[in-house]
Amino acid sequence: MKVLIIEDESGLQQSIKKYLEHQGFVCEVVGDFVTGMEKVYNYNYDCVVVDIGLPYGSGLDIVKQLKKIESKAGIIIISAKNALEDKLKGLELGSDDYLTKPFHLSELNARINAIIRRRNFGGSKTILFNEIRLDPEALRVTVNEKTVELTDKEYQLLEYFIANQRRVLTKAAIAEHIWGDEYEQVSNYDFIYTHIKNLRKKLIDAGCEDYIKTVYGTGYRFTDI
Repeated sequence: MKVLIIEDESGLQQSIKKYLEHQGFVCEVVGDFVTGMEKVYNYNYDCVVVDIGLPYGSGLDIVKQLKKIESKAGIIIISAKNALEDKLKGLELGSDDYLTKPFHLSELNARINAIIRRRNFGGSKTILFNEIRLDPEALRVTVNEKTVELTDKEYQLLEYFIANQRRVLTKAAIAEHIWGDEYEQVSNYDFIYTHIKNLRKKLIDAGCEDYIKTVYGTGYRFTDI
């Protein structure tokens, strides 16, 4: 799952990034309003964490932009201010949650997970797809109650597939979502094929049906029909 962090305090920005990456998220970070607006306009995210007070603009205007383009991203506002009007304004504009600095990184992580579960999986703490069960908090996967050992990227691929089941996902969309900014450094998408091949093999070896369908010339679809 991919998170955009828009925060101008470099120490806090990097602390959030490091913590969330350790929890299995793909994180992109920016430190000002202009770059933040460019990111939300051009890329898709599962959650955007945005500070209200940014250089060159307000984080509230980024929330407005996300709603204007009908982004599916969850939105968490963070701010040094503890003013009720800031919180109410952010919620009125469509943000999902609000955190006042200082806050515990574990609390931010819990709220991001809750928003993503609510938006993608109906709020459930476990994700089910036929014989497959995912436990996002433990990053654990089982097939018919048998544990399947996946790498971080394989887990993220599976979660992304299930969240978008039956949709055709292009190689570019998969690369952007799972690898974030890193994918812009590669010249082709061969690495995606390798990761999906390994994921498919591990699931099938565990007794799972082959739900990953290749859409030739486009990408992949995860479906049981």
